[in-house]
Amino acid sequence: MTRQLLNTLYVTTPHAYLHLDHDTVRVEVERETQLRMPLLHLGAIVCFGDVLVSPGLLHRCAEEGRSVVLLDRNGRFKARLEGPVSGNVLLRRAQHLALSEPA
Repeated sequence: MTRQLLNTLYVTTPHAYLHLDHDTVRVEVERETQLRMPLLHLGAIVCFGDVLVSPGLLHRCAEEGRSVVLLDRNGRFKARLEGPVSGNVLLRRAQHLALSEPA
């Protein structure tokens, strides 16, 4: 079963294969397309169990800051792919140091 809730795509079908087809995510099961979803509509992809994700789709999600979460078939966390984090680490460090000084 494949379902989209809000902007997250949940893939629970065993042996599903997700790959990038131009700007669309294609979900295939046994080489038959089950779903096409514009990548622009997705904020995250969550895969349960034995689901394959193509390297091209992983790279594109990482570049655009879209997370990909891998869970086992029982829903236990296995891995997460996150894109680059925005923000200035040196600025945050200076703010924390400023807070720790009593003056």
